[in-house]
Amino acid sequence: MNETTKYGLFFLGGVVLGALGAVAITRGKTDLKPLATDLLAQGLQLKDKALGAVESVRENLADAVAEAQVKNQEMKAQAEAAAAAAAEAKTETAEVVAQAEEKPAAATTAA
Repeated sequence: MNETTKYGLFFLGGVVLGALGAVAITRGKTDLKPLATDLLAQGLQLKDKALGAVESVRENLADAVAEAQVKNQEMKAQAEAAAAAAAEAKTETAEVVAQAEEKPAAATTAA
């Protein structure tokens, strides 16, 4: 919706509201306090509902962030464990290779 249409609708709403107010005053119903009270009560209820919805979304978002942090820590721990296992396997391989090189050298010195 462009700006012109939006402002036009605001103007039209103001005109309608003003016309309704003028009709209410000319009909002799000048006791607007109950109407205003009801209107304000409904507005407060709407505000409470909106704040409740915002709070619910905020809690859900906080839960999702906490779960993502836990999952991130688990992934880091798994990556560190995999790196440690790879380093251990590499050192074991190096030991096996070193032992294999020593055996032929011991066999030639014995002969």
